[in-house]
Amino acid sequence: MRTTSIFFSVLISALVILGPVNAQAAKPNDFGLPDFSTLVENTNQSVVNISTTKRVERRAMPEFRGMPEEMLRHFFGLPQFRGEPRGKEQPDAPLTEQAHSLGSGFIISEDGYILTNNHVIDGADEIIVRMRNREELVAKVIGTDPRTDVALIKIDADNLPFAKIGKSSDLKVGQWVLAIGEPFGLDFTASHGIISALGRALPDDTYVPFIQTDVAINPGNSGGPLFNLDGEVVGINSQIYSKTGGSMGLSFSIPIDIAMNVVSQLKTEGKVTRGYLGVQIQEVTNDLAKSFGLDKPQGALVGQTYPGTAAEKAGIESGDIILEFDGKVIKKSTDLPPIVGITPITKSVKVKVLRQGKVKYFNVKLSSLDSADEIASNSKGKAYSNNRLGALVKELDEEALETLGLPFGVVVTHVLGGPAEKAGLQKGDVIVTIDFKPIKNVTALKKVMKSLPKERSLPMRVVRDSRSLFLPLVLEK
Repeated sequence: MRTTSIFFSVLISALVILGPVNAQAAKPNDFGLPDFSTLVENTNQSVVNISTTKRVERRAMPEFRGMPEEMLRHFFGLPQFRGEPRGKEQPDAPLTEQAHSLGSGFIISEDGYILTNNHVIDGADEIIVRMRNREELVAKVIGTDPRTDVALIKIDADNLPFAKIGKSSDLKVGQWVLAIGEPFGLDFTASHGIISALGRALPDDTYVPFIQTDVAINPGNSGGPLFNLDGEVVGINSQIYSKTGGSMGLSFSIPIDIAMNVVSQLKTEGKVTRGYLGVQIQEVTNDLAKSFGLDKPQGALVGQTYPGTAAEKAGIESGDIILEFDGKVIKKSTDLPPIVGITPITKSVKVKVLRQGKVKYFNVKLSSLDSADEIASNSKGKAYSNNRLGALVKELDEEALETLGLPFGVVVTHVLGGPAEKAGLQKGDVIVTIDFKPIKNVTALKKVMKSLPKERSLPMRVVRDSRSLFLPLVLEK
């Protein structure tokens, strides 16, 4: 089971309805609700069960006072060990046993290509695909992409029933969808629901704008398809939110458009190359929108531009708000990473930004994704108290600034209250600019603070835990 965070604990599932190209759509019944029976009947042949095995080491249970291990396991109700016995001639050799996992998948071509979740087959020594007719075949891995949790595997077979691929970009909230999978190992179980939300961002899943549904999905469904009423796959079920381990009506699927982009690259290159802009972004809140002169919160606020990246080369700066990327409107900050990720690195794209109240355009040629950040926070000198700000600060030495990738800044040693506390400033934050004025040292901070207007929201850029962000600073009378 895959866990996204402490909140997104159980992984999920599979959906299905689909198969041959001539799959029929669901028809409404006498009550005006869709009847999924024909859809399931015509498409379930493309859905498969996936089981994996891998050898894992386990620690030997000690024998107490001569009691044999198997007797202890029987007494405590533990599963009997099926691994290879440790020989007397190798007392320190590790004990191994087979670990099994179950998931779902669906056939996308008649020659045996199958889509599933990466976490379903990750680390497997053997992958067994069981067809609807109970036939079992060994699969090989063509390629995986952990960032999107997509895996492409293949079985040696021909003339297979395959699912018809739809377009997740055409989906609307409220549409009916259907899933077929193997919850808790129960064969080919169908469940239905509606699309609850689109473009949902989850922790640690920057490059996937998830489809949220209320379809009943449970452990064992992971990797299965999500179908629309036309019998087209529109998503791969991947995660659920659950406090119990079972369905709570919050299921998340990978959009099929994202998955098929991954498939194309895995087939041709054997790996996935993802676009990298080189900015750290944050959401534009209502208060920040006012401080930047926006009528409403929108776009992705650039907290930091990393040296040597495509963004820096194009001229994008900290404090810019990205409104459009390659012609696509950025309504919120989480819209940007998936769009950047699927943009070819050889393509030059136009980026629309708002900079200090003025709209500017930049041409950007992306590089390949490469995440490498380092953090540090060394300070020097005595702490300086700025009562108007409500914080104690110190200057940073050159080594600390170099480690943080900053040309200047002062570090907060204590938050005393007032505007600093209300803005959300924290101990350890490095203040870089206030109202776009550089804070190069303590002297610069004193000078800037004297010139700032009162009772107006001003953007204050800080670096926190190696991430750059803006805070809305409002000075009191």
